[in-house]
Parts: sequence; C-alpha cells; structure tokens
Amino acid sequence: MGREEQIIEERIKKIEELKKEGINPYPQDFFKKNLISEIVKLKLKAKIKTAGRIITKREFGKIAFSKLRDGTGETQIVFQEGKTPKESFDLFKKYIDSGDFVGVEGEVIKTKTGEKSILVKNLILLSKSILPLPSKFQGLADKEERYRKRYLDLVMNPEVKSVFEKRSQIIDLVRNFLKSKKFFEVETPALQSVYGGASAKPFITKLNALDINLFMSISPELYLKKLIVGGYERVFTICKNFRNEGIDAFHNPEFTMLEYYASYENYKFHMDFTEELFKKLKKELNLGEKLEYQGKNISLKLPFKRIKFRDLVLEKTKIDINKENTFEKLVKAIKGKSLKGVDIHGKKHYGALLDELYKRVVRPSIINPTFLTHYPVEMIALAKRNKKDPTKINSVQLIINGEEIVKAYDELNDPIDQENRLKEQAKLLREGDDEAMPMDEDFINALKVGMPPTAGYGLGIDRLIVILTNQPSIRDVILFPFMRPEGVKGDKKK
Repeated sequence: MGREEQIIEERIKKIEELKKEGINPYPQDFFKKNLISEIVKLKLKAKIKTAGRIITKREFGKIAFSKLRDGTGETQIVFQEGKTPKESFDLFKKYIDSGDFVGVEGEVIKTKTGEKSILVKNLILLSKSILPLPSKFQGLADKEERYRKRYLDLVMNPEVKSVFEKRSQIIDLVRNFLKSKKFFEVETPALQSVYGGASAKPFITKLNALDINLFMSISPELYLKKLIVGGYERVFTICKNFRNEGIDAFHNPEFTMLEYYASYENYKFHMDFTEELFKKLKKELNLGEKLEYQGKNISLKLPFKRIKFRDLVLEKTKIDINKENTFEKLVKAIKGKSLKGVDIHGKKHYGALLDELYKRVVRPSIINPTFLTHYPVEMIALAKRNKKDPTKINSVQLIINGEEIVKAYDELNDPIDQENRLKEQAKLLREGDDEAMPMDEDFINALKVGMPPTAGYGLGIDRLIVILTNQPSIRDVILFPFMRPEGVKGDKKK
C-alpha cells in the first residue's frame, strides 16, 4: 500500500470513529462572524469566531499550532493545555488533519515571536478531508494537473486567486466603461439554428424536442445587428463563444468575448474607444507606460500606432497585395519569397491564403499595441467596403504581442452585397471550407428592413487579461479551461 492510500484509509477510519463518538464530521452549518484578515486589526484578548481550512499542523506536547486559511488570508491558531478546553485539544490532536475545515472560537493573542494568533477556546470540525493535500514542498508543480484540478491549485497556490480577482475587476471596468458610453447590455442565444458572425467551425448539438441540429454560438454578431435593425442604437454583450478549433496558449474552445455595435459611427470610433478604454484600465489597475509581459516590455503609451494592412504586409514580406491580388499571383509571390511556415496547399481561396500569410509571418512581429486597418475585402465577409478603395474594407484590429485583441469594422448594411457575399461563403462551405459561413436568410431579411450605418467591435476578454496580468497562457486566466480527458490523445493547434 502506497503512502497516499494509507493516509486515505486512516482518514476514513477517523470518520467512522468520529461518528461512533457522536461527532458529525460534516455538520449542517457554522455561522462565521470574523474574516481571518480582520484579526490583525483586533485588539489583544478580543473575542473571535472564524472558520477555514487547516493548512499545517504541529504538536509539541502541551502546545500545538496550526495555520488556518480562509478566502481572505491565513492566521495561526494555538492550542495550549490549561487554556484550551481538553475536548477541543483532544479533537485537534486525534482527528484533525491538514485539509480539514474547522470552526474556531477563541481570543486574539500575541505569541513569543510577536505574531497575532487565535488562542482556541472551542474547536468544531466542519468538513473532514479524505484526500491529502499535495506536499508543501513539491506542491502542484505539473501545469496540466493544476489546470485539470483547479480546486487543488487554488488551495496550494492561493496567489492564483489574485489573477481571477483581477479578471473580475477588468470585466467590471469594461462593462462600466461601455455603460458610461450609453451602450445597452443584452443577451444573445448560445444555441443557434444557423451560426455566423465569424470564420470558425462550430460545435453541433441536437434538440431532441424538435429533432433538429443546433449550433453553439461562434459569435453574437448577427443577433446584435438585428437589434440595431430593431431600433437599439448602441448594444453590447459579454458572452461565451464556442469554436471547434485547436487548443494552444491563446485558444480555448470556449472563451469570453465582448461585442458591441454603435449606430452612426465608423471604424475610427473603435480606435478612439480602445485608447480611452486602455487609459481607464491603466489608471484603475495602476499600470505604467510600460507593461512587462513574459520577459518583454510592451509600451502602453497612447496613442497606439496605426498602419494599413497592405503597408504592413509589404514591410514584413516585400509582397504588395495590391499587385498580387489573385490567388494564383499570391501563391507565386509566397513561393518566390520562400516564406517559412505558410501553408499554401491547405488554402483554397485568396482570402484564406492572405489570412495564412498574415497570421504566420506578419502578425507575430507586432509586439507593442498596433491598430491594423483596411483589410482586403476577401478576408471579412460582413464588413463594409472602403469608399476610396472598394478592394479594402473599413476594418481595424488591435494587435499586442502578436495576438489579436480587438477585431472591428464598419458593418455591411447593403443587403444585396451581403447576400452575395454570404452566397459565396455558403459555396465555400459546400466545397469543404469548415470555417466559411452558411447563408442566413433571416439576417438578410433583417438587413432588407434597413440597418443604419453601424460600427461593430469584438474584444477577446481572455486575451486582454492574459496580457494585463502577465500570464503565459489563456488557461491561466480561465478558472476551468478545457482539458483533454486523461488518457485521450489528440493534436493541439499548431
């Protein structure tokens, strides 16, 4: 029998003995009056009633010490013969282990080392832990195990909580900033009969009641536009999206997105909005002009750099997409430049090949926040063409450290143009492009009712938090990231 199995057997035996002694190892309730963080503020001999998890346990004959932790911090609790009632001292020595939850009543004291502690007058077992906590020194070192068993990660690495507290703060700041700009918050369906709004492969499920297939939302875009048609002038949602794609440091099949739509604005509004938002985040999060991210210094100085898509591709690859403006020409240009990592053979049309070139060669080179504008029309099927150059769209992306944080553009509100583009997307879908969009007749009908000039905006909440909290992976900012079931093999996103 291994050490862990032996500990489990001993703890189960303790549970049985406790029950025989008439002690419920899982009592119904305990009314906690004080947070552990309050102890440092209390005077000596102040009465206290608190609760938490036992982290460590040390016995020295007539005296014993333990670390007690709750959601606000840790404190030392002290058991002393002659001052702690025998019943509570015996309960601690005989039955309490690290990992157990206990309720404590006592008074504030200061030990010989000057540490404020609780002298225990009454101890109540609240929940008996069966599985032992990982070793204090070995901890939960394996990253995969930390993600898979987040509950243990939080117990053994309480500093991890600060990342998720910062996440909550950032989301609140984003939401409140939008409301200050007169945006109205709405909800959109996660289950959809026709998916759309992004280039992504959806998850498919089935509604048994109607015997039909449904799709998990890849984007709330089309529903938000229908609300603009219906008369809302500024709407937003912070929601979950689901995309059946690979998994890596910046991709999770389920992720959180902000999308807003603003009538009577254009793509320039997005850049001004984003810079204002970052100004707010910098102030509220106490960020400086430079942000350290995984060994890199990222400048947050405003205004952010602005450059056109064509100009950046030309700068980084020496390919002029204004001249190499067909699939065949672009293939020839890429081969001529011997650009590594660009998958020519896996792409079937000009827009997909442009996206591949951009993602593999151009985007990774951008470290400081940069607005990339005026994408070729083939790359985004739902965006409005630029008036001066109809081969481009009025679009903008914010790139930080080689990752897309914001994607936004002027929304196409010409129903005829939109219908033709979606027909082309549906054709690509039939021909095997899993990331192309299907035709959505109801959305086209909504546009035919009439949609005002509108600017649409998407911000990856998880990616923003990764950068602002200096985390190496999106998994570090999602409490329960998707994990491959143990024993199941599969390729990650390349």
